[in-house]
Amino acid sequence: MPNGVIDAKIFACGQSKELAEKIAATFGVPLGNVITSTYSDGEFQPSYEESIRGTRTFIIGSTHPGPKNLMEMLLMIDAAKRASARHITAVLPYFGWARQDRKDKPRVPIAAKLVAQMLEVAGATRIITMDLHADQIQGFFEKPVDHLFASTIFLPYLKSLNLDNLTIASPDMGGSKRAYAYSKALASDVVICFKQRAKANVISHMELIGDVTGKNVVLVDDMVDTAGTLTKAADLMMEKGALSVRAICTHPILSGDAYNKIENSKLQELIITDSIPLKQKSQKIRVLSCADLFAEVMHNVHYNKSISSKFLM
Repeated sequence: MPNGVIDAKIFACGQSKELAEKIAATFGVPLGNVITSTYSDGEFQPSYEESIRGTRTFIIGSTHPGPKNLMEMLLMIDAAKRASARHITAVLPYFGWARQDRKDKPRVPIAAKLVAQMLEVAGATRIITMDLHADQIQGFFEKPVDHLFASTIFLPYLKSLNLDNLTIASPDMGGSKRAYAYSKALASDVVICFKQRAKANVISHMELIGDVTGKNVVLVDDMVDTAGTLTKAADLMMEKGALSVRAICTHPILSGDAYNKIENSKLQELIITDSIPLKQKSQKIRVLSCADLFAEVMHNVHYNKSISSKFLM
């Protein structure tokens, strides 16, 4: 270890252990030993089974709902603080509760800000995450936030497909900025879907802005939950004359009957990362690992090197 550089240790929350093992292997350190004890009523207690005094401790865990995943991350951070870790970096491949980033009607919480505050109060001194649902969530933190983009993973794969007449699409107006960034990198056209919701996760109406006739379309989004928007958009584009429709989504929440919707849709392929472990496999789903991206950024953070190249959309 170079002079002046403290030891780095990597630990995993239960929901992200498989990804954490890949990250640790690429980083070049063994995954740390944590034991979780569970009471009969469901209360649980993580315990570090090795010294972390004076170390830079990386804790890897996505905080997708239910609440156990977030609670485990908070307890791991608190335990590291009380064990005298010098730096505590919360590595959240998926930052959960991020859709509640503003008050869109009276008397509702801003959950994303609450989660940010809880992570800091627990003792996190730095946050590393990927493809936040809204960029402004970074402003909810008073600690450094490294916001990475999965485009560094997806773009090489898309280029390898060598698709003619490629068009990038956003499944909603909110994702237009992301779609334009991908189109610029791929020198392609852009189309946008305009949707209206009857309520959360229920689409009442969808229209297409742009022409997809004779095009190979790639839908771009930060997450896929029920897959209602993606599959409806894919079917609409095929009706409008597209040759093929693929989708890239960083975070595969895939709740409810999402897997059935994907299998029965006109999507040729759904390309995702392993920020959240899949509940089941599907022939239409291709997983690209984000382990190398996180390992490289964590390595550069530890050795105080630049990571600006990973901020590029």
